[in-house]
Amino acid sequence: MILLDIFTFSGRLHPLIVHLPIGFILLATLFDVLSYLKRYRYLKQTVPLILLIGFIAAVLACVFGYLLSLSGEYDLETLRYHKFSGITLAIISGLLYGSATEMIKKHLRLSDKLFSVLLIGLVVLMSYSGHQGASLTHGNDYLSFRTLMHKEREKPTTVEQAMLFEDVIQPILQNKCVQCHREGKQKGKLSLETLLEIKKGGKSGPAVVAGKLDASELFRRITLDEGHKEFMPSDGKPPLTKNEVALIRWWIKEGGVGAGKTIAKLGNTTALKPKVALFLGIGGAADAGKDDAEISVAVNPDLPLSVDTMVINSMRNKGVRVRVMLNKPIMLDVTLPPKSTIKVADIKAELLKVAKSIVWLNLSDNQLTDAELDFLPALTNLEKLRLEKNLVTDRVSDYLVSLTSLEAVNLNETGITDATMLKLKKNPGIKRVYSWKTEVNEIE
Repeated sequence: MILLDIFTFSGRLHPLIVHLPIGFILLATLFDVLSYLKRYRYLKQTVPLILLIGFIAAVLACVFGYLLSLSGEYDLETLRYHKFSGITLAIISGLLYGSATEMIKKHLRLSDKLFSVLLIGLVVLMSYSGHQGASLTHGNDYLSFRTLMHKEREKPTTVEQAMLFEDVIQPILQNKCVQCHREGKQKGKLSLETLLEIKKGGKSGPAVVAGKLDASELFRRITLDEGHKEFMPSDGKPPLTKNEVALIRWWIKEGGVGAGKTIAKLGNTTALKPKVALFLGIGGAADAGKDDAEISVAVNPDLPLSVDTMVINSMRNKGVRVRVMLNKPIMLDVTLPPKSTIKVADIKAELLKVAKSIVWLNLSDNQLTDAELDFLPALTNLEKLRLEKNLVTDRVSDYLVSLTSLEAVNLNETGITDATMLKLKKNPGIKRVYSWKTEVNEIE
């Protein structure tokens, strides 16, 4: 529903707005304290106005914070402390502003020292409220003795020494997923911090099921098309790389979603070892004499191991978003911003120079025609392509049918027909074609 979308969008403004009362209240306190010095006495008269702005900002932060809390993704106890301390902060800042106005002073006058003490107390309350808010964002243990004493695992020196879950799978989840699935913020009531919680799953069912990829909700979500509403990670966070997905796939299907075992103790690891070596950036006995370059090529032997960074910088300077998904070999995610004024002709030369390194390409909503996309066949390692909301027709299928690495293509709201679907069936690598709001009928 549109109304719910508005509430969700508004709630996400809370982290931005919440910094305004912090700044103004700190400034008011600083000016008030400095005003006790003779040379800065003139600052005293600015304190009420700064407090007023801080009060208004605090009220807005409370409103947007409440909307954000409606998502139900936060620890209720921590949320309650943060909510009530924030509301109390707004009320007290408003009262302190009122006490400094001439109208209130006629009936109730606070001494300068008492006012200053209350203002400093407000800063203390604000620090507490901020701590609770940070606990919601970063976890309840982000500022704890446990975090202080936590020791990072030593990086294994060989693939055989590496523990599949502890050294590979858990770091992947920690970097890409735990921010939204942990204690204090469990989207979908799912925590991915420990193996026990991963197996327990969330409201959508088990996160992983040993030996069953189709029953593992975690694997399903990370392998959806990026445009899908259930794709994870969400909210524009960096998706898992192809190698990271492959590692999780092996862990679920072959590794029994277990922990506590080194690669040396696992069976059938011929395909696993180069992927682990690539993730950890190590070689070792497991590589049978291969160097890092050869290990990297195991992901996709056709991907270049280097790229001209000046070409990437040139595209970025022209407004194209280029993300390096993997450095060795080079894997690029290229996005032309929606409704941009950038002409494909102006960036075609750069695209062709890095063509073999582009694995994800997003050209959606740019009114592009078939003729402008004639460079697509050169992107031989392209895996995901988004062309929705463009002026393309069935002719575009001629460019895609030869891309053997292509797995998913989004052609929603374009001019394609059944002819495109029939043509793309000649490419067995394409698993998903999105054709919403087109002339395509369901074709078996």
